[in-house]
Amino acid sequence: MRLYDSIGPNPRVVRMAAAEKGISLDAVTVDIMAGANRQSDYVARNPSGNTPALELDDGSIVAEITAIAEYLEEVQPSPPIIGTTATERAQTRMWVRRIDLGYVEPMANGFRATEGRRMFAPRMKLVSEAGGAELKAIAADKLRWLDALMSGDFVCGDRFTLADILLFCFVEFGDQVGQPMPDGLVWLPAWRQRIAGRPSAAA
Repeated sequence: MRLYDSIGPNPRVVRMAAAEKGISLDAVTVDIMAGANRQSDYVARNPSGNTPALELDDGSIVAEITAIAEYLEEVQPSPPIIGTTATERAQTRMWVRRIDLGYVEPMANGFRATEGRRMFAPRMKLVSEAGGAELKAIAADKLRWLDALMSGDFVCGDRFTLADILLFCFVEFGDQVGQPMPDGLVWLPAWRQRIAGRPSAAA
């Protein structure tokens, strides 16, 4: 398998998931700052132009980070990052969905419309800078919501899952692009330290 990799939180999710499962991926770095992911040779592989993309041994491509993580789980179920029972898998997917839609999307789009505007404006339609600020506020509110709900070591209680990987990679990214975790949180700071201490966090 070959991973079309780059800087940014999305590829980090896949690298971290692979590391947790002990899967070695041959990586090809795509220079997204230079727009290489928008060039015809890459778009032929992945029409969305996003990174990462996983090229399988038969030459087919799997893109989108949750789909890639699901594929890795299918081909190597242990150790699990999604779950070993129907209930565990449903719970993980529920929290991945909540984190993706409620936090990741507004946080990332808020960044693209503000600090990242110079890079992204020529490449995609963006909300206004004022709209970007509102999206940042929505993302911060979702972190407060998560913080108030969580009580165990991980998002899914005592199970480390893809939900933790997704949330961690984007919380870390947010901290780098002007969206640190809001003040007054109780659970998330200690959780972040626990995840940062895992060997896969260096992937």
